Amino acid sequence: MIKFLDLQKINLQYQAEIEAELLKVFRSGWYLLGEEVKNFETNLATYLSANHVIGVANGLDALRLILKAYIQMGFMQEGDEVIVPANTYIASILAITDNRLTPILVEPDITTYNLNISAIEEKITPKTKAILLVHLYGRVCWDEQLDVLSNKYNLKIIEDNAQAIGAEWNATKTGSLGDAAGFSFYPGKNLGALGDAGAVSCKDVELAKTIRAIANYGSAKKYVNEYQGLNSRLDELQAAVLNVKLKYIDEENQRRKSIAEMYSRKIKNNEIILPKIPSYGDEHVWHLYVIRTEKRDRLQTYLNENGIQTLIHYPIPPHQQQAYNILNEISLPITEKIHNEVLSLPISPVMSEEEVEKVIEIINNYVQ
Repeated sequence: MIKFLDLQKINLQYQAEIEAELLKVFRSGWYLLGEEVKNFETNLATYLSANHVIGVANGLDALRLILKAYIQMGFMQEGDEVIVPANTYIASILAITDNRLTPILVEPDITTYNLNISAIEEKITPKTKAILLVHLYGRVCWDEQLDVLSNKYNLKIIEDNAQAIGAEWNATKTGSLGDAAGFSFYPGKNLGALGDAGAVSCKDVELAKTIRAIANYGSAKKYVNEYQGLNSRLDELQAAVLNVKLKYIDEENQRRKSIAEMYSRKIKNNEIILPKIPSYGDEHVWHLYVIRTEKRDRLQTYLNENGIQTLIHYPIPPHQQQAYNILNEISLPITEKIHNEVLSLPISPVMSEEEVEKVIEIINNYVQ
């Protein structure tokens, strides 16, 4: 079986380095808010060319904390609206509703699966305070129009960068395009920890200070609580792992790009819609290689029977989830079409050429 993602093989590449760093943390006797986290925050900020980075517990918390901080700073209040793509993982929506803000769902562009930026302005109201865009599947979602809208309506631009670390738009990395960004280092991400982990990057020093305090029980000084905070801290062990793997992220992303290029060049099956290759200056780090077909389940069964593991990202859109029954009556036909048709092919930096060619061969032999 060609695995969708062989995490063990990915991490074993760096076994010696990771074990040495974990042993160092173990022997240090300091396991939270120590030097490893400080080093990772500095290293990630340098990599992104970001002003500030704060390590947090996971990617969902990263987004929750950004919005919570804007509320504490008085820029937002409960009931305000945040524009968000309808075609996203549910975490993007959870972060908004957890802060008692209102998600305003906007349909994606069917060719990129990302937020249709041209459809944003008609959704803006006096209660709109932010646009939470998602660099879905590792593809940059950005345009100069976002800066225009931000200035015109005094909106914050927040990036959900959980899937796109290393991606660039005109030589600026995602995570440094908007006002703030949330990162996930869930093990299956391009930069994955050995458990849950996340980070926030931002431009504003006051926002960074507020997020750091809220994430630590609302406290910037021990036992002095300025905010009703959370416990959302990146631990030393995960930071040590991420410090090792960050050194190799560009190399691994380049391998993903090479595999995506092979898929796009060699898959020749008219029953299948391949992802659109970005134009120059719009870099895609291929966290996922997502194809579409009307008989998706049949194709997935065929691939599994031929030794190829695939996944569906994602089978049910957020507005149709039971958790958001208040949104269940909304009609979002483009989003629904995408969720009914997408299938993610194996793509990882440890796939061999033979495995990639095997996937291509099996797909080209598929008859719907």
